Amino acid sequence: MAVESTNHPFGRLTPDFIMDAVESQGYRCDCRILTLNSYENRVYQIGIEDSEPLIAKFYRPERWTEAQILEEHDFTFDLAAHELSVVAPLRNKNKESLHNYQGFHFSLSPRKGGHSPELDNLEHLLIIGRVLSRIHLLGASRPFNQRPTLDCQSFGYECVTFITENFIPPEYRESYQTLTCDLLQQIDERFSQLGSVQNIRVHGDCHNGNMLWRDGAPHFVDFDDARMAPAIQDLWMLLSGPEDQQRRQMDKILTGYHQFYDFNPAELQLIEPLRTLRMIHYSAWLARRWDDPAFSRTFPWFNSMQYWGEHILELREQLAALQEPALQL
Repeated sequence: MAVESTNHPFGRLTPDFIMDAVESQGYRCDCRILTLNSYENRVYQIGIEDSEPLIAKFYRPERWTEAQILEEHDFTFDLAAHELSVVAPLRNKNKESLHNYQGFHFSLSPRKGGHSPELDNLEHLLIIGRVLSRIHLLGASRPFNQRPTLDCQSFGYECVTFITENFIPPEYRESYQTLTCDLLQQIDERFSQLGSVQNIRVHGDCHNGNMLWRDGAPHFVDFDDARMAPAIQDLWMLLSGPEDQQRRQMDKILTGYHQFYDFNPAELQLIEPLRTLRMIHYSAWLARRWDDPAFSRTFPWFNSMQYWGEHILELREQLAALQEPALQL
């Protein structure tokens, strides 16, 4: 495994530190450590003597509170108890799923195999829709009390302020501010026109990289972004291609979804607003993490004049998309 820079908190995660943390929970490591793809947190596959490997997840310091992490864990435990295909963290003999080792929160999970589902396969989408409806049925049974809500303030205005004050080049500042002001105003109007939209507990980052397909079904992983949001937040990222293709995809998703939970078709009007917020938030996420050496290595194209020029062009395309009729079934 690559050793982190010592100038960042994650720099303390040396192989010895990681194994000591895992062994503090009663396991014996066999010195095999494989770094898995994760940038917000640090995730490793750890070899265990005379047993299957475990997945160790070290949470980014100061991102979530302990109560917020435990609320995420409780959600996955509820889902697993209802025989839903999610990968939940392991509990120790004291029934604890969140552990602390020398200032780091971490959890351990079983290793599960699988591959990403084929989102251009309508039968896969049918099954994913069916599973998501069961997740949302349970997600709607009670709210998160500690974890946040996906809204225009946190995913839009706060991100724009951070980018404007700290990252956007002077040459692009006025264009960026004017454009994002128009975008956020339209998003606010779209939410206002819909009136009361039900927010439920959702996965929050439901793309194919967070699903493992095996035995003909999706197994959902990484609920790190779980929050309160409209149900459509877990559906729109499954769509791709031109409008007629997206319509067929959504029809198939909802055919499975309606088997267990009702979908409010008015939420289709939130697809482009939520896509726009994700784009704005993604740039701010990269900017806020730019002091993490893993980000400059993995995203070397970020924070260049070319990047900001292309980002503004993409946002202009979103402004046009927001003015188009919403996806119709």
